[in-house]
Formats: sequence, C-alpha cells, structure tokens
Amino acid sequence: MNQTVWPTGTRRNGNGEIEIDGVPLTTLAEEHGTPLYVLSERELRDNCRAFRRSFTDLWSRTRVVYAGKAGINGALLRIIQEEGLCLDVVSGGELAMALAAGFNPEEISFHGNNKGPGELQEALEAGVGKIVIDNLDEVGRLADVAAALGKPAQILLRLNPGVDVHTHRKISTGIVDSKFGFPIRNGQAAEAVTRILARPELDLLGYHAHIGSQLFEPDAYIAAIEELVAFAASIRDLHGIEMRHLSPGGGFGIAYLDQQEPKEAAYWARIITDSVRAACQRFGLAEPVLTIEPGRSIVGPAGVALYRVGSIKEIPGVRTYVAVDGGMADNIRPSLYDAEYTAAIANRNETGPGRDVAIVGKYCESGDILIEKIALPDVAVGDLLAVPGCGAYCLPMASNYNGSLRPAVLLLNDGDVKIMRHRETYRDLFRHDPILDAWSNRSPT
Repeated sequence: MNQTVWPTGTRRNGNGEIEIDGVPLTTLAEEHGTPLYVLSERELRDNCRAFRRSFTDLWSRTRVVYAGKAGINGALLRIIQEEGLCLDVVSGGELAMALAAGFNPEEISFHGNNKGPGELQEALEAGVGKIVIDNLDEVGRLADVAAALGKPAQILLRLNPGVDVHTHRKISTGIVDSKFGFPIRNGQAAEAVTRILARPELDLLGYHAHIGSQLFEPDAYIAAIEELVAFAASIRDLHGIEMRHLSPGGGFGIAYLDQQEPKEAAYWARIITDSVRAACQRFGLAEPVLTIEPGRSIVGPAGVALYRVGSIKEIPGVRTYVAVDGGMADNIRPSLYDAEYTAAIANRNETGPGRDVAIVGKYCESGDILIEKIALPDVAVGDLLAVPGCGAYCLPMASNYNGSLRPAVLLLNDGDVKIMRHRETYRDLFRHDPILDAWSNRSPT
C-alpha cells in the first residue's frame, strides 16, 4: 500500500484483506456495519509529534494548534491534548465539546467570522486563551461582553494579506475577496487596530492569517509572512504596539491520490521559521510566539472510510456506476469542492485488469459522486471498498440527508479497537421532532 496515501500501518494480509494496525477491515465492517470510518491512533499521534518536534526544535516558543473543524470528538480531543497540541474552535458547540472533553481552555483559540454575543460570553467565562477578531463589528461586540463580565479578552487580529494560493476557490481564504479577515492593503486592518486600542478591555497580542488549504508549495506562505510582519512593524511605528504572537496559519496539503507528494512537517518548519526570523530581523521586531495550524495534516491521513458495494450499473459507451452504501451524506467534499480520492477493494486481492468506473453514493442527487473515475480490477457487488484520506472534514460536515444515519467511527491501536462515535439510530433521527419522538417512545423498536 502507498504509505503516502494510506495510514502507515496499512497492508494486505495473507488472505488479501487490507489491515490497518493489525486489524482486518473486513472484520470491522462485519462487526460494525458500513459506512464505517476508522482512524489509526498511531498515525494520529505520529503526525502530532512530527509537527510539534519539527517546529519547537527550530523555534522554541511554538504553539501547534489543531483545528477542531477538521474533526472533533472526545477521544480525538484527549489525544490532541496528550500530545501537547493546542486547539482552535469556531463555534460555541465546538467549544462546549472541547470543555466537556477536559481540554485546557487556556490552550484554546476561538476563530470565526460571525461569533455571536452568547458565544463570546461563553468563551470568556470559560477562560479561552485567545479570541481571533475577524471584523469591525466584532471589535465592539467583544469589548462590550468583556466589559460586562469584567474579564479582559486576549485577542489576535485576523489579517487578509491578499495572497492567492491557487487552490480551489472554496478553500482559498487569503485573497482580497474573502469573507475572512481584515485586508491589509486598503487600510481596514490598520483601522481595526485603532478601534481595538480604544477599548481597554481588549489586549492585542498579535496577528493571524490563514491563506488557504491543501498547500503543497511555500511561495504563497513566504509572501504572506512578509505581509504580516511588515504590517506588525507599521503598527509598532504608528502606535508603539509590539507583536507578541504571530500565526501565519496552516493548510499544509496531504496526499489524497497516489501521485501527490506532500511536504513533511520538517520541511514546513524550516521554511516558516526561516521566513519569520528573516522578516523580524529585517523590520527590527523581536521574535514572537509562533503559532502554526496543521489542520488536516494531523488527522486526515489517519482516517479511512469503508463502504459496501450494493449495485453496479453499466451504460455501454458511457460509464459504469459502482454504487456504495454511503456518499455525500457522510462525505460531501467531492460535491462541495471537487475533492478527489482513490480507493481499493479491501476484502480480497485486486485481480485482473482495471476498468474505469465511477464510485457513486446512494443519495438522490446526481452530484452524489465520490470518485468520478478510477480503475478498479474486477469490482463486484458485495465488495468492501476502502477510501483513504478521510480523517478530516468528512464527518464534521456529515448530515442526515435522505434520512441517513451518520456512521460509526473507530479508533485502532495495535489490534485494539475503540468506538469513537456510535452509529446513529432511527431514534436519533426522531429526537428533535416532537411528533416522531413521541411515537418512538411508544414503539418497542
């Protein structure tokens, strides 16, 4: 198995079945059903350690921050904290999950472009370490909440450096035409600083940016760092405010396809620390606390989705559709922004020449296509398909479309299997509907 795409502990056993960390995927599918998501704990922890060590070796005051939006549950949060990582949340719900899992609130940053007064109050009352301000409305809103509570807010200002990373437009966040951040070049970022300094309830620690996701090359990163540090120097000269924290973001790409070659953590650590250090020296700034956000690079490569083939429809001269028992309700990424995946037959050796097929879901949408085109050898009804690279963003965006049940999630560790999330039941579908919930409470099923 290609270890760039699949978790490190993936192999085929003597029966031709795919195993991850010593556990055959066929066994897991039989015991827990499909669709099913599995995560390798070893891969997850190795990725955490690689980023933490690579950066702290070169920049001792580094915070490695995991983005909860990539995937969040109790077991995952505890692993992240055990490995010494901090956490980004973007809603009151993510914050509540983090606190329920016992995550240290001082190591949590609260992002988001439209945080409500209630969410900001929850964050301050919990003792969240940093709140990232995204727009002018939020400056006054947060200051008012902080004043009412008598709790000053430590903040980072999200900047828009106007850098195009040439990724998919729906995951490009550093261009001027973006809903995120204060543009530097039109003066809005400087105006935001002026307003923040007028509110003593707000303590401006420094600056943050996130230019996009699935990045494989460093040029845009280097350009963004230059813009951030130059802005920090201009604010120092204008207001006498030193930059204590700098977060140039994350978005490091992972391999979804065999031909993709993502950069390792050590590569990004060298590029980013060298760029920040050089820029700080050039503008005469002290070296700040550095925050990096690996995002999907932590959890994405650790996850594999399992599906059962239910039907095969061949349209001569057009296409062959291989339909599985999941799809856009558990992984909307291909439909949302043309995400690409590979797949393999997991229950047996793949034999014979491959033929091009489309892997499609079971939902009533023509756009419910997981893989537009892939050569699979001799795929048949009943086969178990494994799709790697599914640890990030699939399940957080999952839905109950068509009355579907969100899948179970398992954590694998050297033969040990733990349930990270139970499969939903029909009763879960009924819970928030007063009529259906009343019926389910009477029904014995």
